[in-house]
Amino acid sequence: MADLHVVRVFCGEDGSWGNPLGVFLDGGAVPEPDRQRVAADLGFSETVFVDDPRHGEIRIFTPAVELPFAGHPVVGTAWLLAREREPVAALRPPAGEVAVRVEGGLAYAAGRPEWAPGIGFWEVGSPAEVEALDGSPEGADPEVGVWAWIDEPAGMIRERVFAPGYGIPEDEATGSAAITLAARLGRELDIRQGHGSRILARPLPGGLVEIAGRVEHDEVREY
Repeated sequence: MADLHVVRVFCGEDGSWGNPLGVFLDGGAVPEPDRQRVAADLGFSETVFVDDPRHGEIRIFTPAVELPFAGHPVVGTAWLLAREREPVAALRPPAGEVAVRVEGGLAYAAGRPEWAPGIGFWEVGSPAEVEALDGSPEGADPEVGVWAWIDEPAGMIRERVFAPGYGIPEDEATGSAAITLAARLGRELDIRQGHGSRILARPLPGGLVEIAGRVEHDEVREY
């Protein structure tokens, strides 16, 4: 048996919504050959296995594949380690070192756009067009972030992300997509995704993009 923490990452201002994430802080309790099966069984968009809490070594799985990097898992895991164990300055998924911090009620992580899973972007004319979708628009990539400006001068965006190839029909909040879009647009963004999630993103020097959001702890259960 292993303890599974369930958190929600990139919650709205009132703590609602956010993207559910499963985290095994003692990842070694789940043998590596079993991890993909466990992630599929849990059904979260991502599940994290922490192999070395002090050094921040983690592995990330969707229900279908292992990812070298993903946004909401690193943000959520950084916050959870600070809450349950000790804060770390960096997490180390297979893609590379991710600087993390928790302050002011938010958790932060800085990643590179080239680490993000392959996803296209499709800009539409209004938030209402984003709301009306029931999947990827005709002609768009199957794995796609569909977005529109809510308030362009303020950097506020409405977005929905569809990623069926990763076993995620629609993602509630996608940090890696926020990193990529902020890098492409070259500006700070306030992204409203899914049913009620919020992601903040800002480009940093050296090609990095920092993402931030609110995290809520839902439960611990034995698996």
